Amino acid sequence: MGRRGKRYLLLRKKIDKSKLYVAMDAVKLVKETSNCKFEESVEVAICLNVKPKTKGERVRGTVVLPQGLGKKIKVAVFAEGDEAERAKEAGADYVDGEELAKRIEAGWLEFDAVVSTTRMMRVVAKLGRILGPKGLMPSPKVGTVSDDPARVVDELKKGKIEYRSDATGVIHAALGRASFNEEALLDNLKALLRSLIEVKPSTVKGRYIKGISLCSSMGPGIGVNVQKALEIL
Repeated sequence: MGRRGKRYLLLRKKIDKSKLYVAMDAVKLVKETSNCKFEESVEVAICLNVKPKTKGERVRGTVVLPQGLGKKIKVAVFAEGDEAERAKEAGADYVDGEELAKRIEAGWLEFDAVVSTTRMMRVVAKLGRILGPKGLMPSPKVGTVSDDPARVVDELKKGKIEYRSDATGVIHAALGRASFNEEALLDNLKALLRSLIEVKPSTVKGRYIKGISLCSSMGPGIGVNVQKALEIL
């Protein structure tokens, strides 16, 4: 690990590394330790008691954060006819079929999420090598392949996020902006935790959520008391 700057080291002194904070106190500390010249995001890392290499224990899901992410999400939709018109009315930024695919194949990627109807997946399939590595490939498992694209666009605009466990069993997700008030950030954290509990693999034995850490984009991690966090859900 590279050397930390003076700013980071000063911020770290505000945090008791031997302590696990109640969720609200951790959120307050995140805001206090966010002092960059740009607006930082608030992020969470949740360590799960799962075996990611075991097929049945790969945790993946979606959740609509009740307070949103605090940023404009650009959504590209592959749809035709009435489905395309409804997606536009719902706020989709780009809606098309073959022409949209050609733009992406040419290197255009100015969007944050991709939605497709079932019928249009024949067009989207050939974009897998481009969209897949960036986590943008539509998938029925996370609801981005749907014959009601307008509903999916509405959810994404409101703050729907996708999460999945990494190779070490950790979930990484954004919870909003550091400018959000404490209650809003706590609401989003609680929504994510509830969603994780809903998709808990049936094979998991013992404690499912092992650790929670909050931080701003450029700030130090703050440990959260898991038991007390679960008590307020």
